[in-house]
Amino acid sequence: MSQTTLIPHSQRPLVTRTYPSLEQLSDSIGKAREAQRKWRRMPLEDRIVIGRKFMKEFQAQVPEITLELSNQMGRPVKFNHLECKTMLARADHLLNIAPTALKDVEISDYDKSSNTRFIQRVPHGVILVIAPWNYPFLVAINSVLPAILAGNTVIFKPSPQTPLTAERLAAAWSRAGLPEDIFQVLHLSPDLTEKAIQDTRVNFVVFTGSVKGGKAVDNFAARAEGFKGVALELGGKDPAYVRDDADLNSTVPELVDGAFFNSGQSCCSVERIYVHEAQYDAFVQKFVEETKQYKLGDPTDPTVTLGPVVSLASAQRIRKQVADAVAAGAKELIPSTLFPTAKDGTAFVAPQVLVNVNHSMDFMKEETFGPIVGIMKQVTSDLEAVELMNDSPYGLTASIWTGPQSKSVFNQLASEIDTGTVFLNKCDSVDPSLAWTGVKDSGRGVSCSEFGFDQLTRPKSVFIKA
Repeated sequence: MSQTTLIPHSQRPLVTRTYPSLEQLSDSIGKAREAQRKWRRMPLEDRIVIGRKFMKEFQAQVPEITLELSNQMGRPVKFNHLECKTMLARADHLLNIAPTALKDVEISDYDKSSNTRFIQRVPHGVILVIAPWNYPFLVAINSVLPAILAGNTVIFKPSPQTPLTAERLAAAWSRAGLPEDIFQVLHLSPDLTEKAIQDTRVNFVVFTGSVKGGKAVDNFAARAEGFKGVALELGGKDPAYVRDDADLNSTVPELVDGAFFNSGQSCCSVERIYVHEAQYDAFVQKFVEETKQYKLGDPTDPTVTLGPVVSLASAQRIRKQVADAVAAGAKELIPSTLFPTAKDGTAFVAPQVLVNVNHSMDFMKEETFGPIVGIMKQVTSDLEAVELMNDSPYGLTASIWTGPQSKSVFNQLASEIDTGTVFLNKCDSVDPSLAWTGVKDSGRGVSCSEFGFDQLTRPKSVFIKA
């Protein structure tokens, strides 16, 4: 059996990859387990050296990657170098903090005895990473690099939409001198993925994707023998609150970009905006004018700023969610005539701004994952805004937009919002020095920062009697 990747903007086949047999899958897991026994004994400083070489080898591939990535997942070619650049910066940070994140924790203040106590950070063993297509390099590095640095081996299952990205990573690791079988790319069917999750030799699973997919992965792991750890980075319906003292000249462009970059296909895209009534009319006018500046079209055209969504099915789902909202009373502010490329039967979806929306609509509660945003006016107080922001099954990121004199107010509001990350005057961003995590249906677990290394290791206590 095999999988074929379709180019989003043309729907033509791009590449086909053959699935391994059950025996080949089992053999790969066995090789990963055997390789890990040796890899975990390699000094951390030697692993870091290989990680630095990986960065150089990946950088060398960037000129070839940019167009390749557009054909796989549809992002405009002019932006793809940014994902590569950000991935390398993130890798650099993870390599810098690895010695501190992975060092033993010395216990010296428990009592006055001369006993020695410390806690080691021990690798899990074999880690299965199930990666998404929307930021295939950025999301992969969050778990792959710290897992390898910590002494684990990685079985990497890429999305069938972006198979070539995984092969680029594998090539960079190989050229960097990573020993064989430490990082293996396997293109797997859903059934084979289930088999891999339930294999007792796989010690931990990292999944990034939809809530539905996350529940399936968690269920597969729960039905396996033993008690397998699972990290889940899932969806979002991320809110923004524009206060009455926000500077609209800086706020609007950032929120437009936060809503529409990557065609809104980011777990931390801004999908709902609550604007104080004093700012509402001016905010909406500026937001609409900014949105009209996008050029929708073939992502391989360097002048295009908005590409298709990933598939026909995704486009159809997004259009239905918008149509249902309009039927329930929402109003579209972007004329369809501005984006004639966005036709039924294609993966092109025009950017759209909806007003007259409310929380009875599915559109304001469930993830859209497309270039659509809803703006609500009914905000007269900070308390009301926080209640609306929290009225969601998701909790990945949130942002508050206010003047510099109101930072103390921001600190108060931030503590009341149920989310993994809260921003002041910024959105749709991942800082590798901070823990990337979510609450509610946005998942569990953590990546980035020193906490990300904790997820990919287990504590082992050592007591030495004096």
